[in-house]
Amino acid sequence: MKKQSVLLFIVGFLLLMTALSGCAANQANGKANGTETIVNIGIQQNVDPLLLAREKGWFEQAFAKEHAKVQWTEFQSGPPQIEALSANHLDFSSVGNSPVISAQAAGIGFTEISNTRIGGKADAILVSKGSAIKTIRDLKGKKIAVAKGSSGFNLLYEALQHAGLKDSDVQIIQLQPDEAQAAFNSKKVDAWAVWEPFVSYETIEHQAGVLSTESDLNSLSPSFLLVRSQFAKDHPDLTVTFLKVYEQARLWQNKHFNEAVAIYAKAKNLDKRVVASALKSNPSINVPISEKIIHAQQKTADFQLSLKIINNKIDTGKVVDNQYIEKALKK
Repeated sequence: MKKQSVLLFIVGFLLLMTALSGCAANQANGKANGTETIVNIGIQQNVDPLLLAREKGWFEQAFAKEHAKVQWTEFQSGPPQIEALSANHLDFSSVGNSPVISAQAAGIGFTEISNTRIGGKADAILVSKGSAIKTIRDLKGKKIAVAKGSSGFNLLYEALQHAGLKDSDVQIIQLQPDEAQAAFNSKKVDAWAVWEPFVSYETIEHQAGVLSTESDLNSLSPSFLLVRSQFAKDHPDLTVTFLKVYEQARLWQNKHFNEAVAIYAKAKNLDKRVVASALKSNPSINVPISEKIIHAQQKTADFQLSLKIINNKIDTGKVVDNQYIEKALKK
C-alpha cells in the first residue's frame, strides 16, 4: 500500500506540474483563460498617441470587442521595455532607434510594425543655463548623464565622434531619466543626452542650452511600434487593432491639438507650453517602415558595431514587417 501511495503521489505531482506549465505557457502567449486574451502594453515617458489612447481608454474599448483585456506597464526608457519583451512580459511597446538595434543584435524576438517618428530632433544634448560648455568639444573631461542603450545614448556617441572625441574623453554617467534630471538640475553632471519631452521641459522651464540634435549631425533617430513576434503570429488581428487604435489617437490629436495638449499636460504634470513644444519638434506619424528608415537604422547599427556597442553585424530590414500597418491603414 505504501508503494502504491508513493506512485499515486508521483503521478499526481507530475500531472500538477504539467498543468502549471500549461498555464504558464498560456500566460506567456497572452492567454488569461480560455476566452480572454491579455494584451500587455508598455509605455514610457513620452507625449504621443499611445499615452492619449491610454488616457481615453480607447485600447480597452477596442480590445474588449475582441475578448481581450489590456494591462499597462510604465517604463523610464526603451531598453527596459526590450527586456520585458524578451521575458514575454510585454506584447507591444514604443521605442526609439537604439533599443531596437541592441535587441536585434541580442536575438530578441520582436517585430517593427510601424514607424511613428522620423526623429530629426527627437533627442538633444543639453547643458545648464550659463554653462561655459558651448560645443561638443567642450565636453572633454566633463560628466554626461544618459540612459544606456537609449536613443540619447546613440546621439551622444555620434556627437562625440563627429567632434573628434572618444567616449574615454568624457565621463559617461549611466542614469535613467528621473535620476538624470535630478542630477542635471542640481549640476552634479555637466550635460544630459535625452529625448522629448525632457528637452522641451529643460529648455523652457530652466533655459537649458542645446549642444546638438540629430539634425545637426545629418542623422535620424526614428521611433517604432514593436510587437513581440510570437504574439503577432498568435494574434495577427489584435496586432492590426493595436495599430488602428494608435492611428485613431494620432488623428484625434492632430484635429484637437489644444485638447490633446491639455490631456498630456495633466497626465504628465507638465506645463502646456512644454507639451506643445515637444509635439511640434518631434511630430507623430504612423506609417509603414520605408527603405529610407531601414537605411538610417542600418547606418546606426554599423556605427554601433564599429564602437563595439553591439557585438555582431545585423540587417535592420530583417525585423520589419509592414503587413499589419498596411492593413490597419486600409480604408
